[in-house]
Amino acid sequence: MNIVQVRMNQPPQARHPGGGALRPAPSGAVGFILWVALVTILPGRVNAQPFETHARLQAVNEDGTSAWTGSFPFRLRGVWLNNPEDLLDPQPAFLPWDNGAHAGQLGGQWQVFLQAVDPEDRGGTACWMGQNYGNLPWIRNSDLSYTNRAWVAEILRLEHDPETGHRFRAGDLVEVTVNQSLFYGGKRNINEGHSIDPQYDFSFRLLQAGYGLPEPEWVPLSELVRVDDGDPDTSEEIFDPTRSTGCEHWQGMRVRIPGLRMATDPTLTNRLGARFYGTNGWNPSLPWGDRRCTVTDGAGRYFTLRHPRYSLGPVPTGVFDAIGILNQESGSGLQGTNGYELIVQQIILPPPEIEIGRPVVVHWADNGTDYVLESSASLSDPVWTPVNRTAIRSDGRRLVILPPEEHQRYFRLRQP
Repeated sequence: MNIVQVRMNQPPQARHPGGGALRPAPSGAVGFILWVALVTILPGRVNAQPFETHARLQAVNEDGTSAWTGSFPFRLRGVWLNNPEDLLDPQPAFLPWDNGAHAGQLGGQWQVFLQAVDPEDRGGTACWMGQNYGNLPWIRNSDLSYTNRAWVAEILRLEHDPETGHRFRAGDLVEVTVNQSLFYGGKRNINEGHSIDPQYDFSFRLLQAGYGLPEPEWVPLSELVRVDDGDPDTSEEIFDPTRSTGCEHWQGMRVRIPGLRMATDPTLTNRLGARFYGTNGWNPSLPWGDRRCTVTDGAGRYFTLRHPRYSLGPVPTGVFDAIGILNQESGSGLQGTNGYELIVQQIILPPPEIEIGRPVVVHWADNGTDYVLESSASLSDPVWTPVNRTAIRSDGRRLVILPPEEHQRYFRLRQP
């Protein structure tokens, strides 16, 4: 306890963090010292959640599981990398447990990724919420799912700044207050711990609207995966638990992977096994689990792309770059060394080849006479031949448009 020296006259009205005024202490040394102690301890720090970094939150062990040792609640800052409806379908779809008839069917789902912006931080974090927690096999209770009305209210709460009413969009800088998070699939997610209890809610606060998406970091496929070894039971994704290299270095961040081609050879199932998706997932109307495709750099490396819920155009047939969020879906809560993918937000195709044509336009004043246009390759020993093109009348002139030729030619008008 710190005790400071102040004047012995009437003390000011101090404010308790809960909102009520503190009464001045009665005269006398004991009461006065008590009042001084209160004003030195209380101002502005009660109920203030500490800040966490993405780098610490996403730290992993040798097996890729979470190494985070922090506590709740905490605050985290970052830029929204996506609009939630671009990744998962938030449409309310309550389904009861019904003795397991709807086991695993989560109804509406909601997800955004935040990327660090502070110079001393790096990485990104997913924030996820589902509707029908009661359909999870370890819960099995419809009362523990959101009704459709409650689910819509949760989405409205999450997507709007409580102070301004601003609807959060990709590129907004925000602060999220976190009361629960879980590790699954290779990353620690901000979520509600599969609970509809408000004490586990996470919530956003606007720091700057339209802050801007981070510039994607350029990452060749050779930095993410090794050349495939031909064994479908192994993964060539580069995992580094220190997060200084490989997929972990860019997880949760916007990246640009150059020089990709769609992998379409069906015999790749012999090399990649279940990790070969071909191009069937290049379809925004498919559910999350089916929107996966396989790409290659043409040098024996293969990687997974996940299509968003909006159109990226037809399946690319040539080389392209892909920009998006590097994600991880290992499918396990016990290990996180594989399952990396790019959630595609944009593809960049090379510019088309430019074809330059140089048509020759020969024109003269239209005086009413139907001249014959003739040409010759030389003037020293000319051979004049009629040009087999119809003259066009336009703005008091006659024009003949000719295809380009490599050799020079001369033209004249002959009156028939």
